[in-house]
Amino acid sequence: MITVHHLETSRSQRVLWLLEELGLPYEIKLYKRDPKTKLAPPELKKIHPLGKSPVITDGDLVVAESGAILEYLAERYGPQAQGEAAQLLTQPGTPEHMQLRYWMHYAEGSLMNWLVMKLVFMTIPTQPMPFFARPIARILCQQVQAKLIDPNLTAAAGFIESHLAKQAWFAGDRLTLADFQMSFAVAALMSRGDMAAQCPHIKAYFKKMEARPAYQRALAKGGPVIMS
Repeated sequence: MITVHHLETSRSQRVLWLLEELGLPYEIKLYKRDPKTKLAPPELKKIHPLGKSPVITDGDLVVAESGAILEYLAERYGPQAQGEAAQLLTQPGTPEHMQLRYWMHYAEGSLMNWLVMKLVFMTIPTQPMPFFARPIARILCQQVQAKLIDPNLTAAAGFIESHLAKQAWFAGDRLTLADFQMSFAVAALMSRGDMAAQCPHIKAYFKKMEARPAYQRALAKGGPVIMS
């Protein structure tokens, strides 16, 4: 039995979506974030030394990191799946395969860095601090966002918008593993400002993703995707 060690409002939501699309039986072990720090609880370190999520166990095998988990599940169980879920991987050497590989790396290697920074700098002014420091923290965080973070997120939104204007899914005209890897980043991009909300193709993609029955089942089981 596959167990998903699922931290609430975390990137493991995309793992649940993939499992639902593949039609695999699994169980969820839910971990709550610390209400003050929003960090993962120490219990996760019993599963993996870094104490991060997502992590899955499949029998005696422990797999960590979103991309590695998605690839493992698609390679191990995809061929036995039904319908489009059996074709989530692409043929090496094809343009679709190069796109899949690119977006699998882009999600965490480029885009998530700025999305995490956006969350951090939005949150800092709300943290406990001496009253006289709060205005200074607010101004500094606003400046960092305006001069560094937001321009990079705006560029990313424009890049993704242009790409999705040309095709239905991230690696072509059908659902592939790239869409699962990008799903959390797209959801975060939609929630971190106005840039993505003004992009019609990103909005249409997001609605199409959310409308999938497997995505809805994963959401019902795993809870909200994005930390508020």
